[in-house]
Order: sequence, then C-alpha cells, then structure tokens
Amino acid sequence: MTLHLSRTHRALAVSVVMATATALAILPGTASAVPTGGAATKAAPAAASPSLSYVVNLRKGYGHADRVRRAIEAAGGTVVQSYDRIGVIVVHSTDPGFAAAVRAVRGVESAGATRTAPLPAQTTTDVGAPKALTAEEVRAATAGAAAGEDPLEPLQWDLKAIKADKAHEKTLGSSKVTVGVIDTGVDDTHPDIAPNFDRAKSVSCIDGKPDTADGAWRPFATGGSPHGTHVAGEIAAAKNGVGVTGVAPGVKVAAIKVSTQGGSFFYTEAVVCGFMWAADHGIDVTNNSYYTDPWYFNCKTDPDQKALVEAITRASRYAESRGTVNVAAAGNESYDLAADSITDPASPNDSTPGDRTVDPSECFDIPTQLPGVVTVAATGAKGLKSSFSNYGLGVIDVAAPGGDSTAYQPPQAPATSGLILGPVPGGKWAYMAGTSMATPHVVGVAALLKSAHPHAPAWKIKELLKEGADPTACPDPYDIDGDGKADAVCEGGRHHSGFYGAGIVNALRAVQ
Repeated sequence: MTLHLSRTHRALAVSVVMATATALAILPGTASAVPTGGAATKAAPAAASPSLSYVVNLRKGYGHADRVRRAIEAAGGTVVQSYDRIGVIVVHSTDPGFAAAVRAVRGVESAGATRTAPLPAQTTTDVGAPKALTAEEVRAATAGAAAGEDPLEPLQWDLKAIKADKAHEKTLGSSKVTVGVIDTGVDDTHPDIAPNFDRAKSVSCIDGKPDTADGAWRPFATGGSPHGTHVAGEIAAAKNGVGVTGVAPGVKVAAIKVSTQGGSFFYTEAVVCGFMWAADHGIDVTNNSYYTDPWYFNCKTDPDQKALVEAITRASRYAESRGTVNVAAAGNESYDLAADSITDPASPNDSTPGDRTVDPSECFDIPTQLPGVVTVAATGAKGLKSSFSNYGLGVIDVAAPGGDSTAYQPPQAPATSGLILGPVPGGKWAYMAGTSMATPHVVGVAALLKSAHPHAPAWKIKELLKEGADPTACPDPYDIDGDGKADAVCEGGRHHSGFYGAGIVNALRAVQ
C-alpha cells in the first residue's frame, strides 16, 4: 500500500517545524464552505443571494471590451478588474443567473463562476501529523556542516540529489534573475529569504486585482499558510550562514499571493492576476505549486469550467510570450494523468464534492496540464517516484526531489528525514513533502539556466531544462512499500517516461 496523503493543493504533509533554539510543529490546511448554487437560466436575484466571482472571456480580437463591460453591469455584475491584453474580465455578482445572461452577450466567448461557495471561503481542516525535530538534532546538523555550508545544509539531501551543491561551487545564480512564487504569500522577514527578496515585484492578487500595499504579499497574520515561504526558500534561500541553502541562492524571489486566508483556495481570478503580474513585471520563472480551485479537473463540456480553463490559459500564455517560464506541480494523488479515466472524489472542494469520472485528456488540472507549462513529478531520497506523486507519459516533463516517507525512501546520513527542509514564517524551518516541494527545485534550476543565458526566450530555457536532466529509467516493478505488488505502472523509456519525463533535473549541468 502506498503512503496515503490527503487531497490538499500541491502541498503535502508538513512534518516538522524547527527553530535554532526550539522545535515547533505546524500543518497546512484545506478548506470547505457552505454550498451555493447557480441557476442555468437568467433569474431575479434573491435578497440574500451571496456574491460570487466570475471570469468573462471576450472573443478573439478583444475589440468589444467597452460594450461587454456595459452589458456586464446591465446583467447585475460589478467589474473588479479588466485584463484587456488577454480579453479577460473579473466580475462579482449576486445574481445566480449572471453567467448564463452574459454568455449571450455579443463579443463574449465564455463566462463562468470561479467558485461554488460565497465570498470569502476560509474554513480550514488540518492534514497530517506533526513530527518535531529535536533541538539536539538541530545542533548535530549545525555541528556537522562543512566549510562553506549553511548550518542546516547537511540535512538537505535534495540539493545533492540534483547536484546543486556542486553547481554552487561555480555560481549561485544572478541577482538580475527574479523568480515569482505564485502561492500563499512569502514571509520576506525570514533571515533566509530577506537578503534575496524583491519587494518591488511582490503583490497580493487574492481578489483578482493587484494589491501592492506594503506587506500585502505576506501570509495572513491569522491562519496564514507556511507553504509559499517554504517554496521560496527552496528556490532562493540565501547562502548566508543561516539555516538552509536554496537551489539558486543568488537569484531574487518575489511573492505573488493568490490564495485565500489559511492557504485554502487558489481561485481563477487570483491565478490570472498572478500570471499577468509576472508577465508585466519582469518575472523570469514562476513557481505554481497548487491546482486552481474548486475543480481538480476542469471539463470544457461544463460552461463554467470551460471559462476557467480559457482564462488561465490566456494568462499563462501571455506570461510565456513575455519571457516567463511557468513551472507547475503534477499533484499528490498518485493519479496517472495519461489514463483514459480518473475518478475525482473531491470536486468542487469549496462546497459539496462528489465522485465523478473524468477523462484527463479532456478535463484539465490547471495550471498543471496547460500548454507550455513545465509539469513536475516528485522523487524521494532514493531517486524513485514519490509514493504520492501523480505521473503520466506525455504529461510529466521533468522530475525533482519532493520527498517521501522516510520508511520508503530514507536518505543517506547525515540527513535524517526523507522530506524536504525549508524556511517557514517566524524565522523557523520545516520539513514538508509533495510535488509542491519538487517544483521549486525545477524552478531553481531554471533560474540558474536563465542566469547563464540571460537573453534566452522561455522556450529555450524549457528546452535546456529537459536536455540537461538526468535520464531515469522506469523501475520494474514499482513496489514502493515492498509488499510484492506494483503500486503504479511506469510507461516509456529511459529518456521519456511517465514517472520522470525527460529525467531528474541537474543543477550542475545547468551552469556548465
């Protein structure tokens, strides 16, 4: 039996939080909310109707924006933000028939509700069990650090797995390269992150429009998630004699906060805003360790879900056209994303989920399965696909360390945990696991490539990522728990497989 991990975003399983003086524990959250319906036809709004968020996508050419905005207001909508460069308008409305009404407007290609619960939805449910690292273990790691290593670097087996430690002997990356962490927010006061943080390129997008107020990009003070801070540190934690070291510790990192309070939901309007911000503010690489709520898979046969796919596709393609490399996590449900069908038991996750069978070639996990996005699977300390990681021939582009149960894939000493160590808010560090943690390793390597090739377009950096990866053959069989039964089937050859794509990324090759 494989390690069971509850359905969260790309995050999985915070196991440990630690400070240099004391050990603490935290857990990420998921969420649910009271369901609300949307009528299929135009109906008069009820007095107590909740406000929902929508995206309205204009027909190609985008020449009808002003007229469509007037029609939106006439249909009971309030324009929150209009992204005219891609023909996407973010709208709030209390009218349950709004989407159906605006779809009939000339110049509108699609329109759909981005959620099935009222604004806002912030109830959380913790997942997993904490496993505190003792103060003695912290001191032991610090005492074992070699010359030139940060104090906790001996515990970072993942850096050695992709030869990032060797890459750092040649370069730490360029401060002219900026990575955007589209996530739950980043604690820029953390001593491992502060030296490389880019405040000018950081923003909150949670309402579907940019908020550049000072500190808006940080995790919420109450119920804030550590996820984005951990991801940012994996990418670019400074090599400064404190804590851990990032894959690209010389590059800049910016926070693009897109999740609701508690890190619970990543809604379409926020994700569109995040990609647009990255495109227009010189972000070289984006990290996307989430899926867009409330649907794990978005089916184009559904008019709402079709609109969500279209809006984020336009935004991500626009970002790539401006030179941004978009990298996304494959997910943590052990799904074969190349299968003929998958049972999705948890959509919509912000109201009342129910089992549905989907064809992943027609119903898309976004942004993971969008065209042009680099899709990342996770590996453990033994180099095998992580027990929880999604996979799929032709879907996975590359793989990288995301951690796994120490019982399945224990690391070599002096590392003690099979999970990934990184900073979390409040000047602490934590072990976490998931394709959430694999993705920043790939982003860090992409940042090193961009440092070495500053004028390379996005497509070239993606090509170099794959060319530089270490080809990895399919395990035969893949029996991660050793019970004599295959836990997943890997298709393909050494240079192109469903588990590893082109292979496991290699930081040293990126800087040679």
